[in-house]
Amino acid sequence: MFNIPVFIYGLKVFKANKKKGRLLNFIIGKAKMSIYLSRKQKVERGTECNLEDRSGFRELLRMTSEKFEILLGRVEPLITRQDTKMRQAITARERLSLTLRFLATGETYTSLSFQYRIGATTVSSIVKDTCAALHHVLKDDFLKTPKSEEEWRAIAKNFMVKWQFPHCLGALDGKHIYIQPPAHSGSVWHNYKGIFSVLMMAAVDANYKFIYISVGTQGRVSDAGLFAHSDLKKALDQGLLNVPPPEKLPGSDIVLPYTYVADEAYPLRIDLMKPYPFRQLDHNQRVYNYRLSRARRVVENAFGILANRFRVFRSTILLHPESITKITLASACLHNFLCDRRSEAYMTSTLADWEDADHRVNEGAWRRDGLGSMQCVPAERSRNPTLAAKQQRDLLKDYFVSPAGQVPWQEKYI
Repeated sequence: MFNIPVFIYGLKVFKANKKKGRLLNFIIGKAKMSIYLSRKQKVERGTECNLEDRSGFRELLRMTSEKFEILLGRVEPLITRQDTKMRQAITARERLSLTLRFLATGETYTSLSFQYRIGATTVSSIVKDTCAALHHVLKDDFLKTPKSEEEWRAIAKNFMVKWQFPHCLGALDGKHIYIQPPAHSGSVWHNYKGIFSVLMMAAVDANYKFIYISVGTQGRVSDAGLFAHSDLKKALDQGLLNVPPPEKLPGSDIVLPYTYVADEAYPLRIDLMKPYPFRQLDHNQRVYNYRLSRARRVVENAFGILANRFRVFRSTILLHPESITKITLASACLHNFLCDRRSEAYMTSTLADWEDADHRVNEGAWRRDGLGSMQCVPAERSRNPTLAAKQQRDLLKDYFVSPAGQVPWQEKYI
C-alpha cells in the first residue's frame, strides 16, 4: 500500500540534498575563482610593483619598463590566448614577464610556478612559446646576417675605428652550453669533459652584437668541426654572403680580401684569420697576434655579457636540446635589441672589457662571474692551411708594423 507520509518525507530529504549539492558546487566554484583571482592579482601586483620599482624591474627582467612595453607591443599578437568558459587566459603581459624572469634569473620552473601561481607544466609551455615568439618577431631586425656589400663595409669600418683591424667581417667563437642528458641519447651529447652539452657558434660585430648564430650541434664536436659543418662555412664557400671584393688596406697599396677573425681552434683560411702558433714568435708575429686579439676579444665579451645578464646560462640547463635552442636564440635577439637601444639596465659601462687612455685592457665585470655553463670548445688539429691563407696572414703581419698600419701603443703590449 502506498505510504503517503513516507513519500512526503523522502521528497523533503531529496530536495534538501539537492539544495546542499548546489550549495557545495557554488562554494567550490567560488574557491576556484578565488584561487584564480589570487594568482592574477599577485602577478599584476608584482608587475605594478616592478614598474614602480625601477631597480627591481631592471634586476628581475634586465630592462627598463619602457623597453618591456616595446617588447610587449611586438610579441603580444603571437602570445595572446583566448578566454574560455572554464577560465580566463593568462595575459600576454604575464607570459612575457614570466619568460624574461626565467631568462634573467635562471630560476626553475617549480620556483616560478609558486611565484606566479601557475602550474609548472604551464610555465614550461609559456617559456618555450614566448621564446619562439621573441625570436620570430626580433630576428629580422636584431639578429640578421648582413646581405649587402654596404652592410659588410659598415661592420668592417667599425672594427677599424674601434679595434684598428682592417677588413674585418666579425669575430667568431663557439661555446658549450651544459645540459641535462636527454633520455635515451647515449653519448651523442657527451663532450670532451664528460659532460652533456649543446654547441653554439656565433659571429659578433665590433659593438658586441651577434650577426650570426648557430645552436644545437652535439657537444662532442670541436670548434673546427663546428665551423666545418656550419651553414656559415657553406655560405662563404659558395659566395652567398655578398662580401665585398678584395680592396686596398687603409693607407696602403696592399690588396686583401675581407675576413673573419677567430682563435687558434679555427682553421686558417683566406676568409678566416687566426693567430700564429704561440711558440718561438718573432717581433712582427707578436704584433700581429696582439692586433688580432683586440678584434677577437669582442666575441668573448659578447658571450660573457649574455651569460652575465641572462643567468639561465649560469648553470646546467635541465631542458631538452630543442628547448635550449629556442631559449638561446631568444636570448641572443634580446641581447642585440637591448644593445641597440643602449639600455643601461642591460649593459653597464664596465660590464665589458675596456681600455684606458694608455690602451691598457681592464677586465669587464662579467669576468668576475665567468661564463657559467658556457665553456670553450676544444681545439682540434686542423688540416694544413692553403698557401694563399698563409700569405694573407703574412701580409697583414707586415702591414701592422708599417707606418700605414701600426698603432702607437702596440710595442708596449706585445
